[in-house]
Amino acid sequence: MAMGGALPPGNDLGVSLRLLYLIFSRLLDWFALLARSSASKDVELLVLRHEVAVLRRANPKPRFDWADRAYLAALVRQLPRQLRRHRLITPDTMLRWHRRLLTKKWTYPNHTGRPPIDQAIATLIEQLALENASWGYQRIQGELLKLGHHVGASTIRRVLRRRKIPPAPQRQTDTTWRQFLRTQASTMLAVDFFHVDCAVTLRRLYVFFAMEVGSRYVHILGVTSHPDGPWTTQQARNLMADLGDRASKFTFLVRDRAGQFSASFDAVLADTGIAVVKIPPRSPRANAYAERFVLTVRSEITDRMLIFGQRIYGLSWTSTPSTTTDAGPTVDNNCTRHGPTTPSPVLPTNGSSADNSSAASSTNTSGRHRDAAQRR
Repeated sequence: MAMGGALPPGNDLGVSLRLLYLIFSRLLDWFALLARSSASKDVELLVLRHEVAVLRRANPKPRFDWADRAYLAALVRQLPRQLRRHRLITPDTMLRWHRRLLTKKWTYPNHTGRPPIDQAIATLIEQLALENASWGYQRIQGELLKLGHHVGASTIRRVLRRRKIPPAPQRQTDTTWRQFLRTQASTMLAVDFFHVDCAVTLRRLYVFFAMEVGSRYVHILGVTSHPDGPWTTQQARNLMADLGDRASKFTFLVRDRAGQFSASFDAVLADTGIAVVKIPPRSPRANAYAERFVLTVRSEITDRMLIFGQRIYGLSWTSTPSTTTDAGPTVDNNCTRHGPTTPSPVLPTNGSSADNSSAASSTNTSGRHRDAAQRR
């Protein structure tokens, strides 16, 4: 082994050979550089500067944007073949950029083929198909031709198929469950009571309301502390008078089995052509729309105010300005709006104790159900 850190003779010879090879290769590169033109040298300098600028960006992995691609694609094609291989990008990538630039430059605005149908005509085709269930493709084509629109039957079939509208024989019986339930709900009324306790006297007041299930429109029929059969029957007459001609579109009325709903109450509705449907005993969910309205009233109104008497409570329902129309509003499921009737605090002279206990039990049962729903 060598002493004092001296290198063996073989290592000196290897270092000398590598040094001579490096000098020889640099001389060859220098002679090749002398043979190149000044324009080629300038192009190489520009490419190297741009690559250094890309590498100096703050991103961990430098990415080329469209400006970098266009710049390098235009300059690299001027370099010799040997220098193209030592770039940050491969030759295939460079060719792909160049093809993309040519594609964008020579894109013709006019495409071959059938022009797309206008959106207004497509909407008109859908309207004709929905409003006339027995019309086929050729019938719709003829009607459009009368209006000055030249549309083929195959185009009409494609438009209707895209909008999931079946052909004419199947279009007449294509009724979804959503349409069926909405049609049934538009012919239903739901009635029920809910109570509130006065803040000072602790007297319990009962509010009688009716809801149009189709539009969720609520009629506040009356407020009393002693609801009985005659009082409820009178409120039913007031409801029919308020509905007027609109009462003929209702077919069913859903109510519970409380004692306030006497035979005279059902007779008033039967005279108008409305059949009374009684829910099963202790099944408030069978009258779900009315129960949901009671829950909304308790959580949004009665639980946020103090009631000191029957007259003040009646005025609280009429203090909100009404924005309804004669045609009937269309409101959300959870929206609470008072009806066109004004609640009148009627105090009957001959209220029976049996009716009062029945009303209390009915509202208390509903109240326990709603309190449990609120806790859930």
